[in-house]
Amino acid sequence: MEEVTQKRKVYVVGHKNPDTDSICSAIAYARLKSKLTKEEYTPRRAGQLNEETQYVLDRFEVPVPPLLSDLRVQVKDVDLRKVDGLKGSVSIKTAWAKMTELNIHTMPITREGKLEGLITKGDIATSYMDVYDSTILSVAKTQYRNIASTIGGKIVTGNEHSYLLKGKVGIAASSRQLMASFIDEDDLIILGDRQEAQQYALDLNVGCMVVCQGADISEDIIRQAEEKQIVIIHTPNDTFTVARQINQSIPVKHFMTKNGFICFHLRDYVDDVKEVMAHKRFRDFPILDYQGNFLGFISRRRLLNCRKKQVILVDHNEKNQAVDGVEEADVLEIIDHHRLSSIETMGPVFFRNQPVGCTATIIYQMYQEEGVEIDPQTASLLCSAIISDTLMFRSPTCTALDEKLARELATIAQINIEELAQEMFKAGSNLKGKTPEEILFLDFKQFTVNDTVFGVGQVNSMNEEELREIKDKVLPHIDRLREEHHLNMIFFMLTNIVTESSELLCCGTDAKAKILAAFDLPVDTKELMLKGVVSRKKQLVPTLVSALQQ
Repeated sequence: MEEVTQKRKVYVVGHKNPDTDSICSAIAYARLKSKLTKEEYTPRRAGQLNEETQYVLDRFEVPVPPLLSDLRVQVKDVDLRKVDGLKGSVSIKTAWAKMTELNIHTMPITREGKLEGLITKGDIATSYMDVYDSTILSVAKTQYRNIASTIGGKIVTGNEHSYLLKGKVGIAASSRQLMASFIDEDDLIILGDRQEAQQYALDLNVGCMVVCQGADISEDIIRQAEEKQIVIIHTPNDTFTVARQINQSIPVKHFMTKNGFICFHLRDYVDDVKEVMAHKRFRDFPILDYQGNFLGFISRRRLLNCRKKQVILVDHNEKNQAVDGVEEADVLEIIDHHRLSSIETMGPVFFRNQPVGCTATIIYQMYQEEGVEIDPQTASLLCSAIISDTLMFRSPTCTALDEKLARELATIAQINIEELAQEMFKAGSNLKGKTPEEILFLDFKQFTVNDTVFGVGQVNSMNEEELREIKDKVLPHIDRLREEHHLNMIFFMLTNIVTESSELLCCGTDAKAKILAAFDLPVDTKELMLKGVVSRKKQLVPTLVSALQQ
């Protein structure tokens, strides 16, 4: 038996509805942390990638980070008790000895890694106490080598791999006449050194003879047994001991629990596992991997010592934008460039927040501060993130530092910023084949002000006609989607990068009135055109929040 200790991973993840900054910063920061420490840092995504981000990863040949949808503790985060399974053909005596050796109460019965059943010490004890008729060995299809091993004997003749399939167990301790009255063909007969009893058992065509107390067996008896394919087992034990022990040779598959036991899988959440355990009286529960192979056991005690997932959050610090279950995780660090919000942690964390246009700018600064040389591929990712978040330096959130570092990264990566920006924005606004819901929630963030829950989505394009097509597709469905997602208001920015303006679609009670008041627009305004407004973070959301707070 050994403990299965999963190597701890630290997940680096951005917000739900991830954008290019969220994904590229997670990848780049995981790479930096891996170089600085011996821990395993792995980037993750909290949702489906948008077209722009997918384009960036494809262009620079970077694998898409795996999805991380929930940070609650899972079975894979718990140290399992590893136990090698036994074959169903082994004897219950062997199973008992193995459980005693390992100091366990439940033994898995497996075949080629798959779980066939479970046998417990209680099952074996019950088998000893229950009274079975004399045919139990043949009913259980007991292998002759199991019988020989259990009673401390050896097979003199016959196929040790064959099975007792018919007949009963009998003891030939009586006269020839009495033997004839209870011994039938194919029976297993326990006898001693009386050669006439051995001969008569052969004459009756028994299936197996167990000769006790190390008694002599003549060559003639052995020859006849071979001719009739009768198995002879020779044991030094006396008749009483053999009779007492022989039922222990029954294969475990006869007594094991085949159905009704509870299995858990690596992806199962510990909260759900605890709920099931509370209503079951089993001591150990088997764990299966993704292919259904048996891995080990989990118990209530082990759940008490389970470890929380460790995570680093990038590009957000707001709970409703974080991966589900973040409150149950061990948050180690937060790297962000947004306003401070509602993430609460169990203990102190490393928190870095700077008023720059992009998280990737901060990540590159950290490379420089640690003296870690950045490779061209990572430089390409960080440069792409800055281009995306600052709309190629047009956004009011963009600082001189963002542009300076982006151009440094472009030099390292040997890329043309203007050409890359055009291709990225073109990919990001190519939404053909997507449903209105997919378009609306591609780049969407949710906020709460007092009792008002609202969301803001955004699409950027350098093509006015393309933005009109998106508007025509989304507008008829926006209010229905607001209700389905239980939001009070939805705002959707159609941002034209060339004209540096946004048309705003909105729905929900007082949504339009709040925007008109917030941006001091005429009451009879039909189309909400916000000139100079291209940033959700710095221009739209703060203004809207202020209006809602009033």
